[in-house]
Amino acid sequence: MSDWQDGWYRQEPGQSGTGQVPSSAAGGDRAGWPEQPPARRAPGLPATGRPGPTRPGTGRRRRFWGQPGRRGRRIALIAGLVVVVLVVALVGSYFYLDSKLNRSVTLPAFSGQSAGQNWLIVGADSRQGLTQKEIDTLHVGDVFGTENSDSLMLLHIGSGRPVLLSIPRDSYVPIPGYGDNKINAALGFGGPSLLVKTVENVTGLQINHYMGIGFGGLVSVVNQVGGVTMCLPKALHDYDSGANIPAGCHNLDGAQALAFVRDRHSFADEDLQRIEDQRAFLKALLDKATSPGVYLNPFVALPFGSAAASSISVDQGAHLYDLIKVALALRNPQTGTVPVANANYVTPNAGDALLWNRGEALQLFNDLKNDQKVPADLLTGTTVG
Repeated sequence: MSDWQDGWYRQEPGQSGTGQVPSSAAGGDRAGWPEQPPARRAPGLPATGRPGPTRPGTGRRRRFWGQPGRRGRRIALIAGLVVVVLVVALVGSYFYLDSKLNRSVTLPAFSGQSAGQNWLIVGADSRQGLTQKEIDTLHVGDVFGTENSDSLMLLHIGSGRPVLLSIPRDSYVPIPGYGDNKINAALGFGGPSLLVKTVENVTGLQINHYMGIGFGGLVSVVNQVGGVTMCLPKALHDYDSGANIPAGCHNLDGAQALAFVRDRHSFADEDLQRIEDQRAFLKALLDKATSPGVYLNPFVALPFGSAAASSISVDQGAHLYDLIKVALALRNPQTGTVPVANANYVTPNAGDALLWNRGEALQLFNDLKNDQKVPADLLTGTTVG
């Protein structure tokens, strides 16, 4: 029972009542007690009692991401914008590089039947764009007015594993309008179109696309990709090509790479070993160019793509996606050289040349023409010299 007769609160003498005690309290009518104002939060203090950021002009606090539930939507919006920017950049880069392709080659008409897709890949001994100092540094000689093919490869892309076949540059074959001669002379006689026609006549294969590159272009492409690693079983020292590379694995820059693919005097079988080295180098270059370290790095991929697009000559029907298909096909092809019968054939008009094994060569080309599997004994593989 309360010690106060009128409840727990009573008016002291001299105080005036300003309110009434609720009638439900024990004791009935009591002296009044001060009326209390409604409870309020301090400005800026949320219901939890923890302060938060204020909304400008209102004095209210809000979360960084806005109203609850909006954070996920904002993250999704930002991620979507990033994806859109990347897609636009990729599409723009594709059309930019595609527009830089030098589509200067006109392919001759072909009347036969040939399955799959065939590329003629040509390394020309062109010195176009090189200064005299660069010519001397690269050991490419002062030969002007001619542009023979220094390297000649046939890439077949069909239903099975791609096939990369080297055609020795000294192959003695009929060149339309010029009689029998070394096949590399066709480029000098009549340009890429005559070279394509010559290859089609002697192989029976339709050449669907052409890709050619000169000395300076190769140097530029290799430098832009950051060099190409080659592992040599023995040291190479050749004054004519400028090759001076110790045995072992080395990341070759553009000048070293050019010397490597041109060196033939370091080998007993000279050009036959050189074309194997050229195939090995081409594969290593495309392995590097299609690696994540290149195509995922825009600071490497774009300069490399730009250098490649402007350095090579292609046929009028070729596009960037065709070159991408070639790059992927060259990562792991079956490889070999056109079967040889005589590598030291003395010609009446062109000095020493090379004769094919006509029976084996015919079987090889017929299998490619029909997009059939080539017998293993006709593809000798590739070994670095």
